[in-house]
Amino acid sequence: MQFLTFIGFTALVAIIAYLKTRKTEESSSDGYFLGGRSLTAGVIAGSLLLTNLSTEQIVGLNGAAYQSGLSVMVWETLAAIAMVVTAMFLLPRYLKGGLTTVPGFLAKRFDVTTKTLTSVLFLSGYVVVLLPVILYSGSLAISGMFDIPTLLGVTHTQSIWICVWGIGIIGSIYAVFGGLKAVAVSDSINAIGLLIGGILIPVFGLMMIGDGNILDGLSTLTTEHPEKFKSMGGPTDPVPFYTIFTGMMLVQLFYWGTNQQIIQRALGAKNLKEGQKGLLLASFIKILGPIIVVLPGLIAFHLFQGNLESADSAYPMLVKKVLPSAWVGFFAAVLFGAILSSFNSVLNSSVTLFGIDIYKQHINKEASEKTVVKYGKTFGVILAIAAMFIAPLIANAGSLFDYLQEINGIYSIPILTIIIVGYLTKWVPAIAAKVGLVSGCLLYILSQFILQPYFVQKAMNTAAESNITDIAELALIEAQAYPHFLDVMAILFALNVIIMLIIGKIAPRKEPFVQEYTKQVDITPWAYTKQVGIAICVIVIGVYIYFA
Repeated sequence: MQFLTFIGFTALVAIIAYLKTRKTEESSSDGYFLGGRSLTAGVIAGSLLLTNLSTEQIVGLNGAAYQSGLSVMVWETLAAIAMVVTAMFLLPRYLKGGLTTVPGFLAKRFDVTTKTLTSVLFLSGYVVVLLPVILYSGSLAISGMFDIPTLLGVTHTQSIWICVWGIGIIGSIYAVFGGLKAVAVSDSINAIGLLIGGILIPVFGLMMIGDGNILDGLSTLTTEHPEKFKSMGGPTDPVPFYTIFTGMMLVQLFYWGTNQQIIQRALGAKNLKEGQKGLLLASFIKILGPIIVVLPGLIAFHLFQGNLESADSAYPMLVKKVLPSAWVGFFAAVLFGAILSSFNSVLNSSVTLFGIDIYKQHINKEASEKTVVKYGKTFGVILAIAAMFIAPLIANAGSLFDYLQEINGIYSIPILTIIIVGYLTKWVPAIAAKVGLVSGCLLYILSQFILQPYFVQKAMNTAAESNITDIAELALIEAQAYPHFLDVMAILFALNVIIMLIIGKIAPRKEPFVQEYTKQVDITPWAYTKQVGIAICVIVIGVYIYFA
């Protein structure tokens, strides 16, 4: 019965997506890559939320909350402010330039080489890390939920291979053959299911704690574990509070404002008004995100008394404990939709970057739009197959998600730097952007993968010599041995900006940069953008003050 519910809901989403997109013209770049620039606010908001929300976040953040408490909600709440900034500052400039890809702006502002370097950085991050991680983490969730090894009589490793290829093939069909509109429509339907299913988990959990009463359950939770309900993280927490003012906001701005897999939804807006409304709607809902990705972890801590072997098992164990069996198939289908969404969104963005920024630019400059789409799809198929082969091998990668967060810093901060400097200055030349990209990547690699291990090991050796064995004290020593990776990002961002400005002063452009209005979309802003944006920021600050 559970499996039939799963198949039924998944099939329903696929049929609706097909019916909604069959008339979209997809032989052109705008039609395939941007859904014909026809996306409305609701579709944009739903697609943004579900692209962001996947198994690694649902499982990972709830695991972090189980371990460290409410302070990890910063990944959700601060995202709302980053989306407000994107709606007010970046999106009007993107749509004014008629951009299909973020690196497309860099070609106009700096030069083609800068654009190509940025596209290659994006693709490297997507191919080597992001796609395999999404496939592997999603396969773990689906395999565990349906107990695939027992169901099919296979080993755990074989079940992961089966799930990886199942998710990969279905996701590829959506992303490669359906284009952005198919991805966005299926995302919107699944977003509704994920919101319903995601909210039901903490509801059932609180009812279990409160003997059928949700408010009693919440009161018991906050009364018995007050230390878990502090919004400000300490020095040994995953996100110390002060990092909100250093690198955290930069990470959020990169993710929501410049990351191709995310911003591509807003670039597909039918006009600026719809794009801004979509971003602001998503940002408001994002404030409620901790209900789905933080509160269940706190509930799990209470129900299991903090005795689980692994923090990452908190969410799956909670679902198994509190969800009525009749709902399991539906929730698995919704979770499957979230996994697919992240996979096919990254894949669609990779196809876009390759087709427009590499194939059209360097391989076949005379290619028609139909040819660009054709070879972009071919690249997507190759990419998907490569990711499906790599994903099961991740099983032995150790602490994957912590590593993933740090790895992304290699390319996120350099790219954010050159985009911000590109928009805020007129005279900084192309050579400054190239230096910023290269120096940003190399300095981050030097810091996090050479200097940090050295200083941490040195501090731990000193602690061992001093016979320090207390776990809490050792954790503090380790945390203080080297700056937090978010602090490193902030330092390198500032350093990169200074380097670029100095180069701009010494060897400025011959002509100041002036952004042209392509008139591809109407860029009349939504009348209430500022008021709604300010209101969202006030709500976020209020949440922090309340839980401080």
